[in-house]
Amino acid sequence: MDPDCENCPGLCDVRENVAHGYGDVGGEFLFIGERPSEGADRNGIPFTGESDERLQRILGDLGFSRSPPDSDRPDLQNAFLTYLTRCRHPDRRPTDEEVLTCEPYLNAEVRMINPEIIVPIGQRTLEELAIDYTTRAPDSFDVEAEHATTIRGRGFELVPMLPLDEQTDEQTEAFVDHVVESVFSRDYRQTKGRRGR
Repeated sequence: MDPDCENCPGLCDVRENVAHGYGDVGGEFLFIGERPSEGADRNGIPFTGESDERLQRILGDLGFSRSPPDSDRPDLQNAFLTYLTRCRHPDRRPTDEEVLTCEPYLNAEVRMINPEIIVPIGQRTLEELAIDYTTRAPDSFDVEAEHATTIRGRGFELVPMLPLDEQTDEQTEAFVDHVVESVFSRDYRQTKGRRGR
């Protein structure tokens, strides 16, 4: 993973850091957002900073983080955090071309981690993952309707999440409850030849 990637001219001059994936590389849960937040751009660590404290609280509630929600370098176990794109433009979302340019990084992380559960955060992330990891058409997904549900994928299960800045406290609680009651409570591990944790 290139810390000084220069592949996207529209991002290189405006980013602070390339925010490659971070966390437990043996984790069974992979959380994927669309693009780095301001905090992630500043720290170079995905989902850190004030705007991402909601996710850090979720990780703590699920037993994936042993750090306070405002940590710049969370202590994670059984979870890995990453994005569709590695660089942040302060004024716009990533273009389709930028997402495509970063796709090899994401694919490498997915292959390396070989997660059991993928958590796509936001509509665009859900649609992008649907292309490679489900049998459904990308435009058949609605992250608002499928927030805190489980979708069978190709060798994975997807548990979609609404964008962090759009979630109510009740929706956050519903996500945590779904993972605890409907994922942790059963054997969610697929047959992939990996050792149990």
